[in-house]
Amino acid sequence: MSDNFYVYILASKHNRALYIGMTSDLIKRVWEHKNKVIKDHTSRYNIDNLVYFEIYDDAGNATTRERQMKEWQREWKINLIEKDNPNWNDLYYGLLK
Repeated sequence: MSDNFYVYILASKHNRALYIGMTSDLIKRVWEHKNKVIKDHTSRYNIDNLVYFEIYDDAGNATTRERQMKEWQREWKINLIEKDNPNWNDLYYGLLK
């Protein structure tokens, strides 16, 4: 997973809270969320299910997309997730294979 950048969406249990982030190491970053390594919004509200991600080969494009998605209405984010992941499965474990 090197030389790529990822924009990702995490969801809490029952999909009540969403978090959008960007990273160059998706597996490591989601692991950090799951293990509450960084004490922040995601650790406080147990937002650690990877429900969506996009891959970019340029950090600038990934950052632009992250900022764009953070401005979206919740309904738009849900529609994006459900287009590819209608059951809101945690995609993290599939990355580990």
